[in-house]
Amino acid sequence: QVQLVESGGGLVQAGGSLRLSCAAPGTIFSIYAMGWYRQAPGKQRVLVASITDTASTNYGDSAKGRCTISRDNAKKNTVYLQMNSLKPEDTAVYYCYTDGPYGRTWGQGTQVTVSS
Repeated sequence: QVQLVESGGGLVQAGGSLRLSCAAPGTIFSIYAMGWYRQAPGKQRVLVASITDTASTNYGDSAKGRCTISRDNAKKNTVYLQMNSLKPEDTAVYYCYTDGPYGRTWGQGTQVTVSS
């Protein structure tokens, strides 16, 4: 069972930046991909960004041009999401996930609140 440790959420003013981190410590099997989804109140969970084990990235429409996902090369099971130029509509719970041989695992989520 993969355990995910998320950090970096919080309150920021519009135009500000946040960096989210997600780690899967102690994972001994290969993780095919890691990334982030977000879910705003009353809305569906949507992709923010993902990165594969070959460093291929994919971004949701809301993240393109404002977010960068990266992987810690030393800690292969750790990813970062740098979010810039944040807007109030980015307010949501951000969920980290991993895809591995046992399927998808979700983190507990971290709240990001952007004030206007």
